[in-house]
Amino acid sequence: MLEPGAAHPVLTIDEARQFEAALFGGDETREWPAMQRAGRAIADAVLRDYRELGAFPENARVLVLAGKGHNGGDALIAARHILEKHPRAKAAVCFVFGEQSLRPLAWRAHRELAQAAPERVAVFDAAAVQKDGAGFDLCLDGIFGFQFRPSVDERVAQLIDSVNALPVCLRAAVDMPSGSFRADFTYATGIVKTPVLENPNSGRVRYLDLGFFSGSPCRDTATLTPAALAPLRALRSSHTDKRDYGHLFIVGGSRKYPGAVLMSVQAALRSGAGLVTAFVPESLAPVFAAQVPEAIWHGMAESPGGGLALEDLPVFRERVSEKTSGTANATALVIGPGLSRDRESFALVTEILRINENIPVVLDADALQSDIIASGKAPRILTPHAGEYQRVEAAIPDGAVVVRKGPLTLIEHSGRKYISPFGGPVLARGGSGDLLAGMIGGLLAQAPGALLHAACRGTVWHGMAADCLARAHGQHAVRTTQLLDFLPEVLRGVSQ
Repeated sequence: MLEPGAAHPVLTIDEARQFEAALFGGDETREWPAMQRAGRAIADAVLRDYRELGAFPENARVLVLAGKGHNGGDALIAARHILEKHPRAKAAVCFVFGEQSLRPLAWRAHRELAQAAPERVAVFDAAAVQKDGAGFDLCLDGIFGFQFRPSVDERVAQLIDSVNALPVCLRAAVDMPSGSFRADFTYATGIVKTPVLENPNSGRVRYLDLGFFSGSPCRDTATLTPAALAPLRALRSSHTDKRDYGHLFIVGGSRKYPGAVLMSVQAALRSGAGLVTAFVPESLAPVFAAQVPEAIWHGMAESPGGGLALEDLPVFRERVSEKTSGTANATALVIGPGLSRDRESFALVTEILRINENIPVVLDADALQSDIIASGKAPRILTPHAGEYQRVEAAIPDGAVVVRKGPLTLIEHSGRKYISPFGGPVLARGGSGDLLAGMIGGLLAQAPGALLHAACRGTVWHGMAADCLARAHGQHAVRTTQLLDFLPEVLRGVSQ
């Protein structure tokens, strides 16, 4: 089980309805403060995420699609906060069902927006929105909430289709996309509901914690929060040395894919591990040692294909258990980055797993083969992307922690699922998975009995650093290893 607050439950629509009924009891004096928190959180998150495009334009045009109820109110409050922060920005508000249809709290939000910036707020009808040729810098979709049931009436569907066709820099949905609205981001306010994770129009899902939950989730599916990193933010004891923070062994690399293992080693070192030893083909070791001298580089005999040769298994066996001055025996293993599909390398790692009974291991990349996964009894974390998972699913042993990488990375263990809503398209480049494997391995080396914690913390840290990278430099003109430079900022809250 994760620490309290590290994950919050994902609820079905009916569960969310019952939860909110119990929380607010239909009392608008209790709902209004929550709506204010939601709107402010949406505004802050939108402006933060907009940084992936660049600075929010000072003369921005914001389109607000407001429905009758709380989602419309959330969007209107978010627009007010955005206009307050950007005094030259303007908002075009479309009341999809007419102003007279607004429920009391949505009407209150509308009134406050109009009073806050009367000269910068205009009411557009659907026809004016559809004819707008200039486009918008931001669109806030607050038409329907999670109470909505399909189907969308034809007039509203036409409006949404027209908005989808407009030039809009960033499209943000409040809680859930309305009908066919194609969101770049969906901001789940207070509760993540199951349908938003299944909707292909949701774009990137952001969970905005409004303080509804405390303690550990009781549901089988939960969303991870930044609180998962709390133990890494604490001061370390002043009476420690490198041996107190684990010794990670990384096995990988080949002449065909030399860079992957180097990236995993760099990430492991930045994860806080006390010692990192890398077992790589002997032709690579001197070059890598010159680039990353903090690691211990052990050159191993090479197979004819340029991978790791089976003949050095006795050397690895000796090193994995030895304890000499300056080094400690291995506390965790990472196997696979850059390994290639060399048959002799496969035989070596299969034997390593067979003889390893106790040291936890992270299996990544080319080590994600069914026969390798099934070898040995040591506790293990697997890090497959969608294609790899489909290939090896049947071979995954009971008790393994599985990090299923994707737009929403899913960590599975003992029937529970933890969703990481962090990261984005900036991770869609070679080497992202190698960094993740190294980070998880480094965290595992520091706490060898906490496989789930290492997987969740590593995934959250990796994803949040990717978000910071994209906000600082955009999604396109970056290198994968630049992510490592944002790991300290995540822990220290500099770029949040």
